[in-house]
Amino acid sequence: MPGSTPTGALSTPRPPAPDAAARALADWALRHPDLDREDAPLLVAFSGGADSTALLLAALARWGARVVAVHVHHGLQAAADAFAAHTEQCCAAWGVAWQGVRVQVALPPGRSPEEAARAARYAVLAQVARGRHAAAVLLGHHALDQIETVLLALTRGAGLPGLAAMPERVERDGVIWARPLLTADGRELRAQLAAAGVPWIEDPTNADPHPTRNRLRQQVLPALLQAFPQVTQTVARSARHAASAQALLQTMAQEDLARIGVPPALPVLRALPPPRLINALRLWLREAHGAQASDAQWQALARQIAAARTRAQRIELRLGPGRIRRCGDTLQWQPDAASAATTTTAATAAPTPADSCPRESKN
Repeated sequence: MPGSTPTGALSTPRPPAPDAAARALADWALRHPDLDREDAPLLVAFSGGADSTALLLAALARWGARVVAVHVHHGLQAAADAFAAHTEQCCAAWGVAWQGVRVQVALPPGRSPEEAARAARYAVLAQVARGRHAAAVLLGHHALDQIETVLLALTRGAGLPGLAAMPERVERDGVIWARPLLTADGRELRAQLAAAGVPWIEDPTNADPHPTRNRLRQQVLPALLQAFPQVTQTVARSARHAASAQALLQTMAQEDLARIGVPPALPVLRALPPPRLINALRLWLREAHGAQASDAQWQALARQIAAARTRAQRIELRLGPGRIRRCGDTLQWQPDAASAATTTTAATAAPTPADSCPRESKN
């Protein structure tokens, strides 16, 4: 039955794609004609849930044999084997290529199982996509997921990148990731699947009230949708505005960083107003070192740069998972593994020995 975990093989022919999914996919394809025209495979991340089921059916209706369903088996739940079997049975019944991949999810300290599973899933999907020379990996996130993402960003005090939420297309790790259903209402997708008798599986972890996203989904989102029925469209529009503004900041950061240089030169940095200085250094830290820092740390760094007007004045403080310090007229960043035991959070008059500055690393 819809919404349950099937136990037997499917014997029905492939059902039609839900109208809401087909419309959203068609509109998305118009905005990305290069992927619509390519002959390379299109991978669908197929968990067996309602969203990925709707996406798979819509993709099959449009692209047919180009579509490959990929199921990632995390092994974190007792029902994981049944999930994998369900996706394989669906694909066999519907005539779509299926690939199942088992992963071992590492659970480092301070990281939730959900975060660890998500990271493992994306790593596996990227590996499969590169191995198959896929045009893109299609993900089943829809409009309600986008609202949850924006609300989650707000609870964390996120900036524009967080408020921009999930892009409908992005390239990362040498793979194009696409979300064709971001304009579709998840409630419509489920209703149309149920009306057609299409089976899907429910992830029991979605009922856990402890993760913040689940609390938003269970408690906040229903009230928001009842009070503001058009919120799926308005939040999506706000996310697009944030994404557009972030793109402009990214372009400005690239232009500024080209003038500042790598490692960043202090004389050029000091000529920039603090917001623009921070914007450029965010890009440097992310691209050169794959790291991020808090807003409070960036503000503290901007103050130190403004105060350090002579070569004798030191700059040194924690920045993300490492520390940053002045080396002559440039800034250098070291990850924690290579850092000294202590750091300071205020500029001092103590000079930094010239031979203590590490060479700029792009690890």
